[in-house]
Amino acid sequence: MPQDPFDWIDAQHERLQAAGLVRTLRPRSAGADLVDLAGNDYLGLTRHAEVVEGAAEAARRWGAGATGSRLVTGSTALHATLERELADFCGFEAALVFSSGYAANLAAVTALSGPVGSGTLLVSDEGNHASLIDGCRLARADKAVVPHADPEAVRKTLAAHGGRALAVTDSVFSVDGDAAPLAALAGVCREHGAALLVDDAHGLGVLGRGGRGALHAAGLAGAGDVVATVTLSKSLGSQGGALLGPARVISHLVSTARTFIFDTGLAPAAAGAALASLAVLRREPGRAERVRAVATGLYERLTAAGLTAVRPDAAVVSVRAPSPEAAVRWAADCRERGLAVGCFRPPSVPDGVSRLRLTARADLSDEQLAGAAATIVATAPGV
Repeated sequence: MPQDPFDWIDAQHERLQAAGLVRTLRPRSAGADLVDLAGNDYLGLTRHAEVVEGAAEAARRWGAGATGSRLVTGSTALHATLERELADFCGFEAALVFSSGYAANLAAVTALSGPVGSGTLLVSDEGNHASLIDGCRLARADKAVVPHADPEAVRKTLAAHGGRALAVTDSVFSVDGDAAPLAALAGVCREHGAALLVDDAHGLGVLGRGGRGALHAAGLAGAGDVVATVTLSKSLGSQGGALLGPARVISHLVSTARTFIFDTGLAPAAAGAALASLAVLRREPGRAERVRAVATGLYERLTAAGLTAVRPDAAVVSVRAPSPEAAVRWAADCRERGLAVGCFRPPSVPDGVSRLRLTARADLSDEQLAGAAATIVATAPGV
């Protein structure tokens, strides 16, 4: 009898189950009556009336899909407007929109690592998001992984290399919510003629004046040696990603980035929603300050109750759990009490420590904030 080519999956599943690492899908209903501290709708714009109408109007005018890759039929006037607005809002010369932030990061790392044999070194923070890590793996360049948020380690690595290099980092790290020392990293890169690529997925809409992002806050927006990627699916409540940087960098990616050339363009509805969100954020810049205040409030309430949490630099609050199994039970107990929280376990966490990952929202009331913190404390393992 022929061998089952997938019999290894059963053994792998048993190992994952024994370690408490099996993942399951939990579809949510449209009218879910939960306080949401698990999603990434930082500014509370996903269901904002103007944002929903922006998506609907774009779909009515341009259709349900982009119909093709950006270089064939997938670029509309709406995409071009979104790129101009993103670049202007964040303070960069130009922008390029992708179907996801993941695709934007793959494009940025692979296309900016230089031609094969150019000797480019990719210097990547060990805490970087999976999309940056995968971009480094796919790039045909030398790689060096450096300790987390350590400009001196980057300096030593660049000095030892002595050639073309690209440093790669998140602006705000998605697991613990801590911020990278961007100004110091940029200074180190400039000492050695290296470029700096920053994934600002968790900074856009939260940091910088009126939510213009971590690069804007660090005084690096628009610099000729700095490139940023952002997502449209967090603060802007939509879907998709974008790359921001000098116009010549954007032109280079149009001709060389495989996830741009060969992927279907961003759906018009997503572009319309993101544009509407940018308009709301320009009009209501206080949303950025509010989400930071909510994150700080969560942290202070939880640590005052004796839980171990990381002080947030943006909207993410990380609360440690004693084990993967305990984290899963903790999240389930919160859900039973009407609170949705994120549950991060290996391999999603680079340090192997499981935790609840809480995402603050600008539209969370003080009463909801107090109730959420009380629920997390009441259901904590061992409390």
